[in-house]
Amino acid sequence: MFALPSGARVLLATRPVDFRKGAHGLAALAAEMLGQDPFSGAVLVFRSRRADRIKILVWDTSGLVLVWKQLEGGAFRWPPVVDGVMRLTPVEFAALFNGNDWTRMGDAKRIPRLTTAA
Repeated sequence: MFALPSGARVLLATRPVDFRKGAHGLAALAAEMLGQDPFSGAVLVFRSRRADRIKILVWDTSGLVLVWKQLEGGAFRWPPVVDGVMRLTPVEFAALFNGNDWTRMGDAKRIPRLTTAA
């Protein structure tokens, strides 16, 4: 599992990218096409055309970190392909990274609390 930096924003590029790009190519793509600063500490998530691979780019204050993952069977569940970027919660990102349906992850704040009868 890829551990997110504390308090990190997770930004998902919704359009597939050329997976031959390395860290610097993805950083340039984030700045030019997505309007995001790749050195801000945000976790930038990119998808392949076949949807079975994912690349994650993050600046950790000493350099760019690139994580690459390919699912052995099946494909990642991605949002519809549109131009731009969307934000994911850490819970949604964890589900996506594990190959689960991230859209089914509810925010912990939305879970009703049990109350005791007085």
